[in-house]
Amino acid sequence: MEEEKMNLRLDADVQKLEAERLKKGKTKVEEDLDSLKTDYKKLRLSMRTVRLGKTSEQWREEIQEEKNKADRWERKFQEVQARNEALEKSFSENRKEKGELKDRVAVLKGSLHRYRNRNSAMELRASLRKIEEMKERIKELETTLENYEIWIEYLKANKDCQNEQLHYF
Repeated sequence: MEEEKMNLRLDADVQKLEAERLKKGKTKVEEDLDSLKTDYKKLRLSMRTVRLGKTSEQWREEIQEEKNKADRWERKFQEVQARNEALEKSFSENRKEKGELKDRVAVLKGSLHRYRNRNSAMELRASLRKIEEMKERIKELETTLENYEIWIEYLKANKDCQNEQLHYF
């Protein structure tokens, strides 16, 4: 029982650290995007100043193409950011529900203790069933939580790939 509580606390701590790491990564990506936007504006200004042998129309077309690319990357970034936020919200809700279930299990265990003192076999069986159901629900939630962690890792890897592509552009 104590070991199970310890494991749950450790799981919660690991999840908090993972969420913090994701938030830091998100901030870094946003800073990189802002930096790219600034560099892009500077490049456009210097290209206009120098003219580099192209006609204004050619430059407009090239700039529009680059602008379209930047817009596509911005939309992709926003989509990933929205997915991350949805996952974080779901993760938080699952953690809250897990805590509520733990509290309910504790209440049921207290009830079980009282029922044992009364030697009520029927009430004891019902309480045990409830505890088992709660344990199964906790296992389901832990599985769901693991799936979300895998999804977050996938998104992180995808985000890194997009960061590399964004950096390239």
